[in-house]
Parts: sequence; C-alpha cells; structure tokens
Amino acid sequence: MMRNVLKNVVRLKRTEDGSMTVEFAIWFPLYMFFILGVIEYSLVTIQQSMLDRSMDLVVRNIRLGINLEDTKHDTIKDAICDKMIVMQKCSDNLLLEMIVQDPFNGVNLPVAPTCVDREEEVQPVTEFQPGGSNALMILRACAKIDPVFPTTAMGRAVSGDDGLVTLTSTTTFVQEP
Repeated sequence: MMRNVLKNVVRLKRTEDGSMTVEFAIWFPLYMFFILGVIEYSLVTIQQSMLDRSMDLVVRNIRLGINLEDTKHDTIKDAICDKMIVMQKCSDNLLLEMIVQDPFNGVNLPVAPTCVDREEEVQPVTEFQPGGSNALMILRACAKIDPVFPTTAMGRAVSGDDGLVTLTSTTTFVQEP
C-alpha cells in the first residue's frame, strides 16, 4: 500500500501536466495590472487633452466675439462643457477662475488652482473678474474626476490625496474693445 502511494507521488512529480497553469497564475495578474494602468493613464490623458482643446476653442471664440454674448462665469463654463465630450458631469466637476492681470507688472497667478469641492453642495465662484477692454485675462479651469481603476498602481499615482484625479488647464487672452 505504501509502495503504491510512493509510486503515485513519484509519477506525479515527473509529469509536466499543469505547468502552464502555474505560469499563467503567476504572470496573468501582473499583465492585467499593467494593462489596466495603461488604460487608466490613457483615459486621464484623453480627458486632459479634451479640457485643453475645449478651453482653447472657447477662448478663441471670446477673442473673436463669436457665439458668446457675454463673458460671464456660467456662459463660459457651459461653452467649455459643451465642447468637452468625454468628461461626465462636466458642469458639476469644473470650476473656472478668471483673473485680470497687469501685463507690465508680471503675472501674479496663485500656484495651486482652486478646484471643485465635492463635499459642498454649492460652491461659490472663487475669483471671476470679467475685465474691461484691453485687459490681460488669465482663465484657469480645474476639474476633479474619478479614476476608472483606482486600485491599480497607475490609478493611485494619478489621483491625489482625496482619491480623485485633478485636471487643470490655463490660458490667457486680451479683452478686445
């Protein structure tokens, strides 16, 4: 009886059945984490590019006086969100800052952008000063979005302390008379 058990153990040790299963079980999770991280990074990059593009298009329309009746906060925010096709809940996640600057004294822009605080129900406009004619305007948009795969290494790397990804875009223009 003992001899049969030992014979089966030796035979099991010599067979190579299931060796690919072990390699698959070891390498598949690593590949999946890598692939999910690449997908996360590409989705964040696409959203950042779309925010930059929509800001450029809206500011171009402001400069040329096309399709915008006024340069108020809600009008500009709605125009940016209309051109942002990939961000979900754009009007809830986007906050605009417009600052009038004197071009002869240097740019005095705060280093950290003001972003949406999802904890508050309604967040007031931080600083939005529509300038007069020939005024140098700095328009900065900041949006907080959820990572798609927050448990991957890339999802943790691109998100901040609050677990959200911060997207910012800054542009300048001059108010024409």
